[in-house]
Amino acid sequence: MVNRHILVLLCLLCMSLTATAQSPRGVVDEIIWVVGDDPILLSEVEEMRLNNEREGIKMDYCRIPEQIAVNKLFLHQATLDSIEVSESDIATEVNEMLAEYIRYYGSEENLEATAHQSVAQIKQMMRRSQRDRMQIQQEQMKICEHVKVTPAEVRAYFKDVPADSLPLIPEQVEVQVITSRPEPTQAEIERIQSELREFTRRINEGETTFATLARFHSEDGSARNGGEMDYAGRAQWVPEFANVAFSLNDPNKVSKIVKTEYGYHIIQLIDKRGDRVKVRHILLRPKIADSVFVAECARLDSIADDIRQNKFSFEEGALSLSDDKDSRANKGLLSFTDGGQRLPTSRFQLDQLPREIAATIDTMKVGDISRAFIYTNEKDQKICAIVRLYNRIPQHHATPQEDFQRLHDIVYNKRCEEEIERWVKEKVKKTYVRIKPQWRNCNFKYDGWLTQE
Repeated sequence: MVNRHILVLLCLLCMSLTATAQSPRGVVDEIIWVVGDDPILLSEVEEMRLNNEREGIKMDYCRIPEQIAVNKLFLHQATLDSIEVSESDIATEVNEMLAEYIRYYGSEENLEATAHQSVAQIKQMMRRSQRDRMQIQQEQMKICEHVKVTPAEVRAYFKDVPADSLPLIPEQVEVQVITSRPEPTQAEIERIQSELREFTRRINEGETTFATLARFHSEDGSARNGGEMDYAGRAQWVPEFANVAFSLNDPNKVSKIVKTEYGYHIIQLIDKRGDRVKVRHILLRPKIADSVFVAECARLDSIADDIRQNKFSFEEGALSLSDDKDSRANKGLLSFTDGGQRLPTSRFQLDQLPREIAATIDTMKVGDISRAFIYTNEKDQKICAIVRLYNRIPQHHATPQEDFQRLHDIVYNKRCEEEIERWVKEKVKKTYVRIKPQWRNCNFKYDGWLTQE
């Protein structure tokens, strides 16, 4: 089955083809709605129609421009609310999706042949789409920021729902982990620092620009933007990085070398805006030899053997031996916060775990301890690990006792949808709208579009 990312790509590819496509009446393109100052083109409607077809969404054709109009309302409000999305986050998402598309089509050449566009053009199109999507999501979150749901409301909402009609919860697992991240040698650290000092010299002496060096050498996702990152407050960065970034005052200067958990950086100020700054940076990560990982994994295998022989428990090993500071204090138990109103949980679906951990515990029995393996964490760092399958929860219908947070989220999302609906209805009443006559005879979801003319 083709996954959702591939469907998104297919839709994006069709966008490029329909942008100049003729309508049934032979018109190359035309404005069919105007919302505020923004026109809606016939080609945009065709883009969304193809998108809906590929994702199995059924929507009356004449309702499509209404959905586009609603999206424009969100984007306009996001601009008024000064909502900005991280260029680094956009680049990371686009790069991951593009890599998946290239795997699906077999090569960049095959992808370009299908799209009739270069990879660079496809990326540019994807970036625009992803930026809009992220801004709309953040604006909707802002609209819902005052929505609260009490436990009593959750119980009342599901009180009369038959047990077999409650949401079906997929199989979940709870996993304990002991990790070890090998440290680079002092010689490797000195090599990295020497390279960054050379970059600083070249920038200061005018041989090249910071952005050029970032594009060619930085190991961060922002490299494609010349190392440039979005405006951010202190809390959005790790303290070591934030302290230096906020201390910069001269855009022509390069910072000292900064060590963080991600590696070693140099930073250049672009702009300051109140309590937020915009910077660019170059990140270099020290290299660690494969033989070091082999030795570290062997050490973890020895620890796993000691646990199996009851010399100490997995919990004791995690507390005293694991490098993972987040799980260490929780007896090695992995946990996460799944956005929205969710509280931290230790229950993962397999696709929510790092790929290597999911593959390792997939066939394990509860209580089993794995052999040591290497995985890549969310910070793009290679880690040696052993895991223990702490619990496996079979697929089941949700219960208030076991799955209260999931039921809470259902009620919260319902309340949030209602809040967004109210917001849209108010915006429609206050927004100038002009619709071409042939597009007016439609059963619109929201009243008020036609009364604005």
